[in-house]
Order: sequence, then C-alpha cells, then structure tokens
Amino acid sequence: MVKSDIIKQLKENYPDLKYSQIEKVFDFIFDIIAKSLINKKPVEIRDFCRFSIKTIKAKHNARNPKTNEIIYVPEKKKIAFKMSKYLKEEINK
Repeated sequence: MVKSDIIKQLKENYPDLKYSQIEKVFDFIFDIIAKSLINKKPVEIRDFCRFSIKTIKAKHNARNPKTNEIIYVPEKKKIAFKMSKYLKEEINK
C-alpha cells in the first residue's frame, strides 16, 4: 500500500475532510516521526510499533565482493522497527 491509497481510504472514512487536509495531516505525522529520529529520540505508537535509531559499528576489514579488495566501511545509523505485541498477534492469526 502506498501513501495515495492510505489517503484515499481516509477520505472514504472521513468524507467531510478535504483530500488536501488529509494529505497535510499525513505528511505532518511522518515529518514529526522523522524529526524525532533525526534528534535520536525513539518514537512509540502504542499497539503498533516502536522506531529507534541503531548505530552500526565501522568495519575495517569489509570486502568488496567484485574486486575482493579489503575496504573500510564507516560507522552509520539505521532505523530499527519493533512491532508491538498486539500487531504481532494480529499478523500471526
């Protein structure tokens, strides 16, 4: 499902709201999540999931699979997603 599909479903459930209003709210929510993660603050949405930042250590002995050359991979960050117990139970029904 993509953003436009979600907005269409919200429009069907809330016909009084304009499409542009729904899109602004949707964008606002994800901007807040992104800004919190950029500021290294975890985001928890009850009964759905938790987003947090994980740091991946630098690697001094990684290999380029094409040339088999040893390369250095610097430290980087990634987003960790942990689903809630409720969501896990719903998915595994």
